[in-house]
Amino acid sequence: QLQLVESGGGLVQPGGSLRLSCAASIFSLDHYAIGWFRQAPGKEREGVSCISGSGGSTNYADSVKGRFTISRDNAKNTVYLQMNGLKPEDTAVYYCAVDKGGLGLDPYFYHYWGQGTQVTVSS
Repeated sequence: QLQLVESGGGLVQPGGSLRLSCAASIFSLDHYAIGWFRQAPGKEREGVSCISGSGGSTNYADSVKGRFTISRDNAKNTVYLQMNGLKPEDTAVYYCAVDKGGLGLDPYFYHYWGQGTQVTVSS
């Protein structure tokens, strides 16, 4: 079964940076668009960014444009989310998932979710 594993979360001060990784075991991510999502306590899961299978197309939520960068290394079977200029409102559990199609940011169109990695932005 497809399984994704997120890593790289942690505690960081406002203005700091983190790089999240989304890796797949058993299967190759080459042909799959992958999305990053986040969910803060008491809030709905929201789309952050997504990337096509080739890496040639990306999409970002307005709240992270200019601060976050999604990329992938298919040789390492990993998708990354570089997060710079972190703000307290970025605090959430971050998830990656496989796109069913469309390269959008609606969680409804994603499946094979990972377990998530906690990102906390606080001084």
